[in-house]
Amino acid sequence: FYPFMSGRYAVKKDRWNGVEIAVYYHPGHQWNVDRMLESVRDALSYYSEAYGPYQHRELRIVEFPRYQRFAQSFSTIIPYSESIHFVNDLRYGDNLDMVYYVTAHEVAHQWWGHQVCAAWVRGATFVEESFAQYSALMVMEQDVGREHMEKFLRYELDRYLKGRSEERKEELPLMLVEDQSYAYYQKGSLVTYALRDYIGEERMNAALRGYIERNSYVGPPYPNSLDLTQALRDATPDEYNYLIDDMVENITLYDNRAEDATCEELEDGRYRVSLRLQSRKMRADGRGVETEVQHDDWIEVGVYGPRGEDGEEAFLYLNKHRLKSGENTIEVVVDGRPSTAGIDPRHLLVDRVPGDNLRKVTG
Repeated sequence: FYPFMSGRYAVKKDRWNGVEIAVYYHPGHQWNVDRMLESVRDALSYYSEAYGPYQHRELRIVEFPRYQRFAQSFSTIIPYSESIHFVNDLRYGDNLDMVYYVTAHEVAHQWWGHQVCAAWVRGATFVEESFAQYSALMVMEQDVGREHMEKFLRYELDRYLKGRSEERKEELPLMLVEDQSYAYYQKGSLVTYALRDYIGEERMNAALRGYIERNSYVGPPYPNSLDLTQALRDATPDEYNYLIDDMVENITLYDNRAEDATCEELEDGRYRVSLRLQSRKMRADGRGVETEVQHDDWIEVGVYGPRGEDGEEAFLYLNKHRLKSGENTIEVVVDGRPSTAGIDPRHLLVDRVPGDNLRKVTG
């Protein structure tokens, strides 16, 4: 499994812990090369600590023309099309840094796909692609901070909802996903990131490291998504075990909505925020037929303060509450004047209409 790459390349090299890393690029396409090298270093550092050592002495990224639009991870070499963000303009802060993310994703395949090679059956793309997505998200989070991940999660949620709306045959749960990229990429990002947020990074990565250690470089029978799902279930505390059923083994959708948000200033200068929230949970079959399920789930509630100089709103309050199906009333006290508030503000759950999760706080 290897490519042949040929061209009159410019080359920029770096090193990480004795590993030679390099980007081979078309002269004049140098804008994001340093950012790619930074992503490779960050990814190798995170994955080696989280999952185990990198297995080679070099790693190269090689640009190729835009007659195809993909990047792919081979042993030690990552062909990377100029049309899949290689020449993105990253000068504007509101753009998603897909250069950094795609690079980290492809480096992750040196573990998910090369060290662990899943049996080519249903669920193989969950093992190899969804966890390359998760791995890249963890590297991105370390680079930009957890508070800035909401934008990327919303981007993934929108693409997943669009993808499933265009499904011509049958949507499958993540555990059994086949070649539906909107599921193993976009839903995979949402589910794995959310599960990490609920159970904690240490538990999550311990489960993944154990799975890799048990399944690296094995011959038949190859590992599969059933093994991985069980490893995740074993790592998940009982109070969150329903997440494996909802997110991995079934197709679960929420309809969360902020109905009202008001505040009053207290004598000590803090603010009491009162929220009226709606929450519904549905299970869908492969054809999209939904059945409502009564729930008593842990769902995040957040209160934002005014926008800062960078144009971003910072959380005054963010915590998970046990919410039931139907209407829920929540009161929280925050240290500053609130601007907006609502339910699942970071889009950890698959919400069919994410645009109504927040309300402007009045009062």
